[in-house]
Amino acid sequence: MNKRLSLLALAGWFCILLFAQQSEKNYTVIVSLDGFRWDYAEMYETPHLDRIAARGVKATMLPSYPASTFPNHYTLATGLVPDHHGIVNNSFWDPVTQLRYSMGDSLTRNNPDYYLGEPIWITAQKQGVSTGITYWVGSDIPIKGVFPDSYLFYDNSNLLSYEERIDRTLAFLERPEEERPGLIMMYMEEPDGVGHRSGPVSEQTGQVVQYLDSLMGVLKDRIDALPIAGRVNLIVTSDHGMADINTERVVDMDLYLKPEWCEVIDGRAPTSVFSKPGYRDSIYLALKDVPHIQVWKKEEIPAELNYGTSDRIGDIVIAPDTGWQFTDRPSTSKGAHGFSPFSPEMQVIFRAYGPDFKEGYKSGTFVNVDIYPLLAWLLRITPEQTDGRFERVKQMIKFPID
Repeated sequence: MNKRLSLLALAGWFCILLFAQQSEKNYTVIVSLDGFRWDYAEMYETPHLDRIAARGVKATMLPSYPASTFPNHYTLATGLVPDHHGIVNNSFWDPVTQLRYSMGDSLTRNNPDYYLGEPIWITAQKQGVSTGITYWVGSDIPIKGVFPDSYLFYDNSNLLSYEERIDRTLAFLERPEEERPGLIMMYMEEPDGVGHRSGPVSEQTGQVVQYLDSLMGVLKDRIDALPIAGRVNLIVTSDHGMADINTERVVDMDLYLKPEWCEVIDGRAPTSVFSKPGYRDSIYLALKDVPHIQVWKKEEIPAELNYGTSDRIGDIVIAPDTGWQFTDRPSTSKGAHGFSPFSPEMQVIFRAYGPDFKEGYKSGTFVNVDIYPLLAWLLRITPEQTDGRFERVKQMIKFPID
């Protein structure tokens, strides 16, 4: 039955693609503003994002679990949940390599063996659509031996300014048609940093949100001034939200976990524990009634989180309640993420307009794995099999068939 459904879905996709390919070739620009919570546009003045919404689509998007930067940017690129694409947290223990992957460690971060699935830029390029990427997670790594057609290495000592990133995006769109990327992806690190430092509800965060909004206005206006303006789809979204934290809301792991029980403890929100033989139940029983955390045996993680099959996830997983920390070294930051995607604080902005989107359309909430099939439709290419479903987002586009 599942095979039959898969064949029907594939047949439906080809039917959709047949209709779509009859229209003029359009271009798609997707921008990620790291840590841009869905309600920042309500807390703070964002007139340019409001204008994008009025011209197109406004929605709230759920991240995948855990709601953190590297897992979710790679989910946006592949349409796979972190449990399936391998980047299961910003840091994690890999029992195969016996190494700790960390987004801040160039040895592991730049190793393509960690990155499973197929990013949209590879899918596009295989089907004749060129790509131009600026700092998206995974884009400077030879995944499947392939780089995007145009990309930049992410080097903290020599990053383009946000204004320069917009210039680069416009330069792609100003190329002659035969050289113009059909897919352009651009990443900006804020407002994640200020959200960590100052908390999501703060004057400082509001200032950065308004600055980013002004940049999106510049991007929109410059696209609108192009001769091909009517053929450009623009999407503005994010990877995760931000929740308030403080040093009063902490569960001290050292009060409950004995070193002789644990082989490896790694990750925050959630924390993976690889237990030593014979001690798994000891860990579970020590934590199961502790307030402000959830503890699961790996195979008992709630199905709606889509987490727990990867060998990079420990046999015990501890998830703090939203706004809480489970750690032996409490963070003094005022904001954090990584919590359940069903927590409103973790959900993110989605705005889009262009020739393929409805105008003035307020969509419901959807899940970020659906971005990959949406991009595939916009690019008129056939997607790889992923966890995303185009039918959950098709209502936001000018769809040619029922």
